[in-house]
Amino acid sequence: METKLLKQSVCIAIVLFLNCFGNARASLGVTSQKAKPARASKPVLHPADRLSLDYYHASCPQLEGIIQQKLQALVKKDNSLAASIIRLHFHDCFVRGCDASILLNHQGSERSAEVSKTLRGFNIIDEIKSEVERKCPKTVSCADILVAAARDTTIMVGGPFWEVPFGRKDGLISIANEAKNVPHGHENVTQLIKQFEINGLNISCSAIQQRLFNYNNTRKSDPSIDISYLHYLKKKCTRLDNYVHLDVATPRIFDEVYYKNLEKKKGLLLTDQLLYSDQRTASLVHALASQPELFIIQFGVSMVKLGNVGVLTGKDQGQIRLNCNYVNKA
Repeated sequence: METKLLKQSVCIAIVLFLNCFGNARASLGVTSQKAKPARASKPVLHPADRLSLDYYHASCPQLEGIIQQKLQALVKKDNSLAASIIRLHFHDCFVRGCDASILLNHQGSERSAEVSKTLRGFNIIDEIKSEVERKCPKTVSCADILVAAARDTTIMVGGPFWEVPFGRKDGLISIANEAKNVPHGHENVTQLIKQFEINGLNISCSAIQQRLFNYNNTRKSDPSIDISYLHYLKKKCTRLDNYVHLDVATPRIFDEVYYKNLEKKKGLLLTDQLLYSDQRTASLVHALASQPELFIIQFGVSMVKLGNVGVLTGKDQGQIRLNCNYVNKA
């Protein structure tokens, strides 16, 4: 199997960008109908509002240092781990929110689902958690560790910094069937937007077989794929379990070239390519392709937004797991 590469994170970035769809359209000058002014009402505290940048300053001041030290050694050996951790974070937050439910390891959990079989990085989170428990027992959640690890590994491979507020609790439930809610690369733009409104990845050749050999049941290739890129993919995908880079141009670099590939009809997944052909998202792809600084800024903004999805922060919500693989015994 080919080495898993950094462009996993760039693929996720474009999907995350949809989560900021309304704000991004406004910043790019794309307007919609004027909304009616909302009536004044008593503010409701959102669960994410309970998160805090200094949440562990007194109880575990060395937390971020522990995480960074562990990750630096591991990423130095294999820098593709950065993308794997980001992907793990993405899968966690997209199902039930950022509650570390993806880390629960039991029969019928999200982790056991078919779509989760290519995930990795669980052992890394376990190593960090073990060290944190030694220094700060029964204090730091697995959910917080995973969010911070995603940020730190991104920085280690040249990505942007963003502040991570803490205070998430770990969930008690993990259901394999719910893992299917994570985007797989076959969705159209409407489905993606709807999914995010509700809430590099290296890709196996099995995920793009229909595009290559039986697009829309025509027994032909997807005509929207650049012909030279199509030949390259067919050569690479002689076996279903082979892997191909999401970014054919700069697979080892954290950059905006992923979006430039879409403009050249070299998007690996159909979902990717549709982002450029759909008028609702084409302007965003063009902006990211032509403005590297916008991509860097928006990636950080999107990751903050992702880390706040469905967090458990109430007094009676979740728990601080002692082992990320299992719910604490009563």
